[in-house]
Amino acid sequence: MIKINAVVIVEGKYDKIKLENIIDALILTTDGFRIFKDKEKISMLKAIADKKPIVIMTDSDSAGKLIRNFLKQKLVTDNVINVYLPQILGKEKRKEKASAEGFLGVEGSPDRIIIDALSRFNVCFENHVKKAKATLKKQDLYFYGLSGKENSLTKRKALLRKLELPENLSANSLIDVLNTLYTDSQIKEILEEFCTE
Repeated sequence: MIKINAVVIVEGKYDKIKLENIIDALILTTDGFRIFKDKEKISMLKAIADKKPIVIMTDSDSAGKLIRNFLKQKLVTDNVINVYLPQILGKEKRKEKASAEGFLGVEGSPDRIIIDALSRFNVCFENHVKKAKATLKKQDLYFYGLSGKENSLTKRKALLRKLELPENLSANSLIDVLNTLYTDSQIKEILEEFCTE
């Protein structure tokens, strides 16, 4: 598995599953064309792009191109890296027939092709020790009443609104995003301040 110093955006859950077997990084999905109307997710991606590089890796078909162009317009920053996969004819194993354009998407691309594309577009592979990643865990959310308690969902949504993150993030996704955006001390400060309001 290759660790990369970036957040990766793909179209759907099968793309995410594919990449989770190749790279060690936070991988987020656009949920296809739903990203066009998801203002909260766009806001979250903008916040992430202020702190970390974002890699956009959509399929090489026309739908992937539409999603990529939309994200490029919304995430206007030097912190966005567009990674393009070659157009390879074929069909994903789980599908009965090939896509309308006949190209493999992220999900169906061989591991080597994905790694080569990341290298070619200068995605930074981490092969040295970087600062420690934040270590927020599920039990921390429980401690602050954000998971596993009677009003946890309501409280978590309030925190997400305050942080300008999508309100529909699960507890596990909240952990991933906070660990990506903030240091341990920043997370502690945010949670303690939130709990005393």
